[in-house]
Amino acid sequence: MIPRTLFSADHEAFRDSVRRFIDEHVMPFHAEWEKAGQVPRSLWLKAGELGLLCCNVPEEYGGMGGDFLHSAILIEEMARAGATGPTFYLHSDIVAPYLVDFGTEEQKRKWLPKMAKGEVVVALGMSEPSGGSDVQNIRTQAIRTGDHYVINGQKVFITNGFSADVVLLACKTDPKQRAKGVSLILVETNREGFTRGRKLEKIGCKAQDTAELFFADLKVPVENLLGTEGGGFGVLMTQLAQERLIQAIRAISSCEAALQWTRDYVADRKMFGQTLGDFQNTRFVLAGLHAEVLAQRVFLDRCIELHLQGKLDPVDAASCKLVTTDLQGKVMDQCLQFFGGWGYMWEYPIARAFADARMSRIGGGTTEVMKQIIANSLLPKVRKDA
Repeated sequence: MIPRTLFSADHEAFRDSVRRFIDEHVMPFHAEWEKAGQVPRSLWLKAGELGLLCCNVPEEYGGMGGDFLHSAILIEEMARAGATGPTFYLHSDIVAPYLVDFGTEEQKRKWLPKMAKGEVVVALGMSEPSGGSDVQNIRTQAIRTGDHYVINGQKVFITNGFSADVVLLACKTDPKQRAKGVSLILVETNREGFTRGRKLEKIGCKAQDTAELFFADLKVPVENLLGTEGGGFGVLMTQLAQERLIQAIRAISSCEAALQWTRDYVADRKMFGQTLGDFQNTRFVLAGLHAEVLAQRVFLDRCIELHLQGKLDPVDAASCKLVTTDLQGKVMDQCLQFFGGWGYMWEYPIARAFADARMSRIGGGTTEVMKQIIANSLLPKVRKDA
């Protein structure tokens, strides 16, 4: 195995604490959370108590002042364990950076310390019933009336939507505009006019709460605007590379776990007087998957390194998400096959990982959107009016 060189001794010590947290506070209860469709608030509070939330938020705002590698470790270890319920990465590594980079001083001091402690859970309100990827054409509106915005609309597929205390909402402050009409507004979920719909039932990631959200004449003060009015689309674009990198990290870490589970299983499973691992087909398939996962691990680590330097190109991030999540689907399918009928049983980690993996080619931008981004960089379209 090619050694990884990204992490310092301090990072590895942090990894040890993350593994203890997962072993003690997550995995013994994860099956219960899958039935409930969400994780309890007590887990968020415990994660905050141990310094696992908002790892790279500056200390002055309640974070640990770490770097993205601390976040990557938590994402990796959760994925290896098959713990898809706690979506700390959305809270800490997608929403929190928007606040750090674009929030007012008042917004940072009001929300970030509570987010770091797990006292406040946040969600990102982007996807709508009419589409999830085309943010420029969202229909939820926030019309300014005096010193308030009045919000009307609907969101769907919102991770943390059932638990969220605050939603960072993408909406149209100028419905006549496309990208220039999009703004981001912090919406507290205890405001009149906010309602949660049903807890959505998914084929995988069952412990991850996902909900519909509704806004009916909901008023928020203009001070809740994040960044500038009409500048929301540009703000969202700043975190897309990191969001796609997160999905790639989850994909490769879960692939590595699946290969280990399969190696352990085939080494013990007896069939026709030998172990399943003695068959040439088993050995060759696993050898091929190992090589592919190793190659993508090296590519991913290089992308993480570039991201830490602020040099990760959005097209390269899209390429990384595309190939790693496609590989995740392949690995889960072929590994499950070695488990035979047991691989189809929910009690086996490979079954849950197989179902969970399907989301990776949708979340953070679909496979088709990734291909479009890459294709546009290779073959720019000629304008029709040129």
